[in-house]
Amino acid sequence: MNTSFLCLILVSLVAVATADFKNGGFESTSSWDCFGSAHCAISNSGHSGHHAMVVSGRKETWEGPSQYVSVTAGHTYQVSAWMKLLNDHSSQNLEINVDLEFTDGNHVYMAAAMHGNAKVHDGWFHVVGAFSVPNKPLKRARVYFESKPSASVNYAVDDASLTEIAGVQHVTTAYLNHQIDVHRKNNINLHITTAHGIDKSNVKIHILQKKKSFPFGSSFNAHKYNEGAANGKYRDFVNKHFNWVVPENALKWYDIEWTRGHMNYKLALDAIHGVKSHGIKVRGHNLVWSVDKYVQDWIKQLSPNEMKTVVKHHIEETMAKTRGLLEHWDVNNEMLHGSWYQTRAGDPNYNMELFRIAHHADPNVKLFLNDYNVVVSSASTGDYLAQAKKYKAANVGLGGMGVQCHFPEEIMPDASAVKQRLDLLSTAGVPIWVTELDVVAVDENKRADLYEAALRALYGHPAVHGIIFWGFWDQTHWRGPHAALAKGNNMELTAAGRRVLDLFENQWMTDETHVLSHAGDNFHVRGFHGDYEVHVIYQGKELSNLKKSFTLNKGSDQNVSINVHT
Repeated sequence: MNTSFLCLILVSLVAVATADFKNGGFESTSSWDCFGSAHCAISNSGHSGHHAMVVSGRKETWEGPSQYVSVTAGHTYQVSAWMKLLNDHSSQNLEINVDLEFTDGNHVYMAAAMHGNAKVHDGWFHVVGAFSVPNKPLKRARVYFESKPSASVNYAVDDASLTEIAGVQHVTTAYLNHQIDVHRKNNINLHITTAHGIDKSNVKIHILQKKKSFPFGSSFNAHKYNEGAANGKYRDFVNKHFNWVVPENALKWYDIEWTRGHMNYKLALDAIHGVKSHGIKVRGHNLVWSVDKYVQDWIKQLSPNEMKTVVKHHIEETMAKTRGLLEHWDVNNEMLHGSWYQTRAGDPNYNMELFRIAHHADPNVKLFLNDYNVVVSSASTGDYLAQAKKYKAANVGLGGMGVQCHFPEEIMPDASAVKQRLDLLSTAGVPIWVTELDVVAVDENKRADLYEAALRALYGHPAVHGIIFWGFWDQTHWRGPHAALAKGNNMELTAAGRRVLDLFENQWMTDETHVLSHAGDNFHVRGFHGDYEVHVIYQGKELSNLKKSFTLNKGSDQNVSINVHT
């Protein structure tokens, strides 16, 4: 991982350490608890100094060195350490995690920093990230190290530090509203003239947005869409409320070809044709998935050369069948958290070859990275930035970065932290899409608050080019009914659904009427980007021959001239 840029950004914000670890140099075991059944010992060599801590004998991945630290509710902290593996696993992650215990007895567990796909031969990794403490009464906080998914892998840790980050911009709702106005709107400049005898007090100019250009969408269940679940109301909900969608599972390789040679593209293609007939655009998710448990057993039986041949054929065939139907493809899902294909290929750059194959198969589709713990937390933000820069520089057809935003249960999204991470990722210079958004709260009104906070933070950031929910219906949502926007067979809106659709279809759409005698002959309206109609109403009746239609694009004001006559 190239952490130098991330460190530069973070260190520029860090004040004098106020919450540092005791004995962060691991020159002894002092001040560190060896959590669980792990064995923690001091080695004769380290990353710096004379020693490091070696962790072995674990039964659970989270067992190992930990320390209670002094942090403050509402504050943000950088955490860092040097870690290395002592024996290999096919795909092993090194993590620094945080356990926040609040006075109400609840715990919040955060992945503060992570380096994925570590190997022994890579030596010492600088694992660095940040975490924000929710602004609620805090009882105590514990930082602990983890190596997973295998507890049999031993590791060493050295040079740990914890510092409060000063100077992080506190993002308010007023700031986000200003950002939304600046980045999601442009002026509609109206010049109105009137024929002789027209009473301007009887002239109304109605500026009506008919369609939003910013992508708001959701994943959807292709089975439910095709079969007309809940008497067609599921399909109607998708068609009515979203302008972008992604078939949740139907395009994943294991859904298409669970058994070798038995392929089913019809499910996905029928659903894609259905939504496209309603003017909805579609993302493809995903061509392959590097996480071990999502790789079909029959693929795992192949030799490296056979596997590469089969993967190439699958990508080319799938992209041929979906040619002209999709706007995006997630090529290899969650590469920060899995490396099965590159490990089997014996080539650490094999994932780049997958991008090359996909780009050659269909140069018109934008190819995406897609991963998590990059915006909701900063555990993998630095890794993701380095990955995006590497793929962009390699010229393999990278079209964007997908950021999964699965916010933790019952916790208010931190707009300041979201902005900081998006600011950092935006330096890669490629479009960012929120590809998987959800929150969880038992109380519907609280869920509505959480969704609104997340949406304002994401929609208000100029680097975000689209926002996709990862489900909306209580009967199919992967996180259960407490994440849902709609519930029951009648697709009744929850309080969260009502709030979200009010944002999408009311607050973030333009619909204004101005009386000419008050507005004047020349006035402007700040309009959200999209398709518009301007209607002229005179003496209570529309002058339909004067209707104007246009598209208001990002970065370009629209001039509209109308001569009102009867």
